[in-house]
Amino acid sequence: MSHPRRLMLSQKMLDQLGPRILQHTQGHAVELVSIESAVAAQRRDIDAVFISREVTGTSTKHEVHPELQACYDLMLANAGLQWVHIHSAGADRPVYQALQQRGVQVTTSSGANARVVAAMALAGLLALNKRFPILWAQQQRREWVPLLGAGRMPRDLPGQTATIVGWGPIGQELAQLLSTLGLHVIAVRTQDARPQGGVEMVRFEQMHTVLPRTDWLVLACPLTATTRGLVNAQVLQALPQGAHLINVARGEVVVQDELIPVLQSGHLGGAFLDVFEHEPLPATSPLWTLPNVMVTPHAAGHSDGNAQRVNQMFLDNLQRWVGDQALRQVAT
Repeated sequence: MSHPRRLMLSQKMLDQLGPRILQHTQGHAVELVSIESAVAAQRRDIDAVFISREVTGTSTKHEVHPELQACYDLMLANAGLQWVHIHSAGADRPVYQALQQRGVQVTTSSGANARVVAAMALAGLLALNKRFPILWAQQQRREWVPLLGAGRMPRDLPGQTATIVGWGPIGQELAQLLSTLGLHVIAVRTQDARPQGGVEMVRFEQMHTVLPRTDWLVLACPLTATTRGLVNAQVLQALPQGAHLINVARGEVVVQDELIPVLQSGHLGGAFLDVFEHEPLPATSPLWTLPNVMVTPHAAGHSDGNAQRVNQMFLDNLQRWVGDQALRQVAT
């Protein structure tokens, strides 16, 4: 490459990481270009991009704010773009898929927030098991009603079974937490594997065989051709009466219109949902008001230590990129 490698990143990251970038690119000519200036000048000579958290902001993949769309448009317009590193664990946004299709390497920050997301999934599971939605509603009504009687008494967690769909960093973190609490854990993964640390392993094609004994169906998988629409009415009805659903994966893993009736009927005891087929979740969705549902705004991965971990992943890959080495965490 005759010209300096041109790296585009936010002005905030340029100010914050500038000295560290120079350390990771010693001996290699790299020009740092702010996203703001590149968009204003409509530059077409960008080689790499770092999409940090503040660049995405509060946009979702379904509703993209104008500033972010301008950045996306510029990336798509740069025919020589080679590499994009993103702050998220998944690369299922349409812009990243379009870039991948033309040969751009997209690397993710998978694992940076694994413990954070696993903790959120655990919080949802504990809250549902301890009937927090019922208790919260009673608090709003200033009612003192102990959790006694059928349908109200919380079940002991030890001895229950949690089936975790996805065996990446989040699924593995969560399996350790749930095993510690005494749950039997089943992992649904793409490949055959022997039990690990007491965790039972099944392939996606075998998932239906474990559903009848699953008390907690926990989704922690990426969105792929295999997982899109995986959890439909048939899957939900195969769960035992009173089972629960936890989704910290992607909303499109669940067929939302088929989930709602199963919740309304009471077949599912409840659901903790952090992700949805369309985000933000429309105000008209029944999920907002169902008494056995907890809704959070795709917040499972948010924590004040994530940025540092993401930045380090980016810097490590940057060093490999300028050294013409294979990148890590490449989305497929």
